[in-house]
Amino acid sequence: MLKINPFALVLGAALWAVSFSCTPTTSESSQENEAAKAVTELRVMAYNVHHCNPPSEAGKIDVKAVAETIRKQNPDLVALQEIDVMTGRSGEIDQAKMLAEQLEMNYYFGKAIDHDGGAYGVAILSRFPISEEQTHPLPTQAGTGGEARVLATVEVRLPDNRTLRFGSTHLDAQKENTNRLLQIKKIGELISDEELPIIIAGDLNATLDSEVIGILDQHFQRSCNDCPPTIPVLNPTKAIDFIAFRPQSSFEVLQHEVVSETYASDHLPVVAVLRLQ
Repeated sequence: MLKINPFALVLGAALWAVSFSCTPTTSESSQENEAAKAVTELRVMAYNVHHCNPPSEAGKIDVKAVAETIRKQNPDLVALQEIDVMTGRSGEIDQAKMLAEQLEMNYYFGKAIDHDGGAYGVAILSRFPISEEQTHPLPTQAGTGGEARVLATVEVRLPDNRTLRFGSTHLDAQKENTNRLLQIKKIGELISDEELPIIIAGDLNATLDSEVIGILDQHFQRSCNDCPPTIPVLNPTKAIDFIAFRPQSSFEVLQHEVVSETYASDHLPVVAVLRLQ
């Protein structure tokens, strides 16, 4: 008859338990490997969302439609313009937070003005961790009646620990270039000493042949040259929404696309795929 040593059984069970507990599961290992991967391409989106009001539905706020438009493009970074936070016209909701929650992204809201009991401005969504959130006021010439504008920026940390700066802006919408010129020059000053690679995106309210875009091109490279139009959403005729970056050596443009989504906003969203060098 085979005799079993009780002590050996206990010791063996203990060693088995330690061995098992120290071995990561397949899912844990894959998650760690995924987190450590170097990001070689970034999908960047610029979208003026018209305070989540579909232009065909006066007074309606449809955050879900904007979220679904963004979700379909699967972006890593999103620059949003015309965002309402706790305004009466939008039903006192925080649109930046809602979009971030629905898309499971990090976010930052940069207030440009007080509006209707709340705030109105630009926002940033990021699939990656963000820090150093800042809202930079942009100049408006006294007496022009121009609305205050801002550049919102964050530092983005990629899974391989590289960092970059990402910004969202919305320049003056008046017919004259006066305030847009002041604002794009100020953006140039703000980034002049930036040591990190930087991407900015947004609604510049300026066409390709304008002095404003000429100044933008002195500081940045656009993700498009002969840029497809972004407004109006039906039969668009003008490109005024852009994605741009510096230094040129940090990025390579793989794709630039204007997305044909005509319900959620009065602007078409822009998506660029940038390869990190």
